[in-house]
Amino acid sequence: MAYFNGFPATYQPMYQPQSYTPMQVGQQNVAPVQQPVQQNGIIWVQGEAGAKSYLVAPNNTVQLWDSESQRIFLKSADASGMPSMKILEYTIQETPKNGANTPVTVSDDKSVTYATKDEIRAVSEQITALRDRVDNLTKKKAREEE
Repeated sequence: MAYFNGFPATYQPMYQPQSYTPMQVGQQNVAPVQQPVQQNGIIWVQGEAGAKSYLVAPNNTVQLWDSESQRIFLKSADASGMPSMKILEYTIQETPKNGANTPVTVSDDKSVTYATKDEIRAVSEQITALRDRVDNLTKKKAREEE
């Protein structure tokens, strides 16, 4: 059922609302965001500040390589989008001219001493004896308080 509002059915309002495009409303000059350079799957950022400003999608982890020092940033975001970052330092090791890898030698540091099995067993027995003494004292004290 149509209701009569007092205007003729062919009434056209004098003011026609205009449709605005996003460029017409509030044009702002915004500096372009500098995106990290990505080559061959490696994402390069400028220092820790660049790594912190890099956006990571929720439930993802990215490797960000520092272009200013020998560091790799592992930046992750959990399911809610909260970021966390680990910083790894790396060094470049030169190989000998003949291409053979030199074996790694363990330094003979005389300040490091190791316990024998007998010494560990003796300490374990001492700990057990002390634990028994403490248990007996607490039981005795509990009987006295009753």
